[in-house]
Amino acid sequence: MNGRNTALDVLDARRSVPAMQLCEPGPDPEQLLRMLRSAVRVPDHGKRVPWRFIRIAGEARAALGDRLAARSRERDPQASDAAVEKDRQRFQHAPLVLTVVADQGEDPKIPASERLLSAGCVCFALLQAAQALGFGATWLTGWAAYDPEIRRLLGVADDEVVAGFIHIGSMRQSVPERDRPDPSLLLTDWIP
Repeated sequence: MNGRNTALDVLDARRSVPAMQLCEPGPDPEQLLRMLRSAVRVPDHGKRVPWRFIRIAGEARAALGDRLAARSRERDPQASDAAVEKDRQRFQHAPLVLTVVADQGEDPKIPASERLLSAGCVCFALLQAAQALGFGATWLTGWAAYDPEIRRLLGVADDEVVAGFIHIGSMRQSVPERDRPDPSLLLTDWIP
């Protein structure tokens, strides 16, 4: 019974840490692979492995930030300098950003929605794995996840989608608990 309570306590303690509150050090290669080993254990109807990862770390974060800033200006020439700078910094706070990419191509047996849900489970499992190793993490998308130019830059194919950018690093400060919904208010019974 104690092991079950511990697992539930870990789930109950999960918190998103804002990307701006993440800093060095991030996970080392061994820690990253450990997180990924846990993350790939999600439900995967048909054993399709309908997701993959793109690591954005080191100098690649600044290079992507420069491209985001340029693209931000292309998308909105009237964007304020502050908005463009925010886009430039978007991937530079956390030392590691994992892009979770979901396969949405044709599949005769497994609907795209199920494959996307599986990729969403990967994103959540990465948050849990990062926290289990003592890191903070957050799951973000934003316009960059949907922009065709940024997707192309990242190597995301036309039949794939970005399920999320998982920002992982050390926490500058602990994150307070926030209000959570009361699950009893969300539960209904189906009665035949």
